[in-house]
Amino acid sequence: MHLDVPSSVGGGSINQAFRVESNRGPFFVKVNSADGLEMFAAEAEGLEEMQQSESLRIPSPLAWGVAGHQAFLVLEYLELGGVGSPVALGEGLAEMHRVTADQFGWYRDNTIGSTEQRNQHETDWLTFWSEHRLRFQIDLAIGRGAGSYTREQGYRLIEGLPALMDGHEPEPSLLHGDLWSGNYAFTRAGEPTIFDPAVYYGDRETDLAMTELFGGFSREFYAAYRHIWPLDAGYSTRKKLYNLYHVLNHFNLFGGGYLAQAQGMIDSLLSEVR
Repeated sequence: MHLDVPSSVGGGSINQAFRVESNRGPFFVKVNSADGLEMFAAEAEGLEEMQQSESLRIPSPLAWGVAGHQAFLVLEYLELGGVGSPVALGEGLAEMHRVTADQFGWYRDNTIGSTEQRNQHETDWLTFWSEHRLRFQIDLAIGRGAGSYTREQGYRLIEGLPALMDGHEPEPSLLHGDLWSGNYAFTRAGEPTIFDPAVYYGDRETDLAMTELFGGFSREFYAAYRHIWPLDAGYSTRKKLYNLYHVLNHFNLFGGGYLAQAQGMIDSLLSEVR
């Protein structure tokens, strides 16, 4: 197979990305240091997992490995930038969430950004979220200088999770795991597609919550999703709880004002613990 000189593609803060032309058509290639191989392997397996639902256009992983000092991931190249239906995106996501497992978590760990994401199987959602999501990120934040206030209030919040969940017992749904507006698009043919996942099986509301964290999803998207699968009472509280995980992770990755945002969210959630 003949390959041309790759052209850089922007948009990522963790990996370098390129479009590579060949006599078989273009490929999308991500590159990182050699120790990023497991991150790429987990991403490839996550894409394959999402393809099971046949509900959204998911780019196919084609190859991954190490060449010299660099790890690489080769993906099907999708021509993005088309005009598509947010209704189709909402309906497709709801159908993907219909794919369920017997336990929360996944058969392997992966990454959220470049942070380790632990996916140890649990039969209880409350245990999974408190131990493998919140406590893990809080402990990382403490190690990065978050201080005693975050530790004390964060651990208090974990103790108060049963009251915040208030009997909420979700199914283990197939999740994208990192669903912000930069990780969806429409192809030139108008197909809704999602990519760059942090896959695991968990409460479907966590995907919906993250779509609201940074914006970029339309009212038509949410209406279409809820028409297929309405959300349970108490979502407005759980949304804040679920997005706390991502805000803590942003502090652990980037520092800055994310710590104050996380602390404000913790205080707000604690005020709702009865």
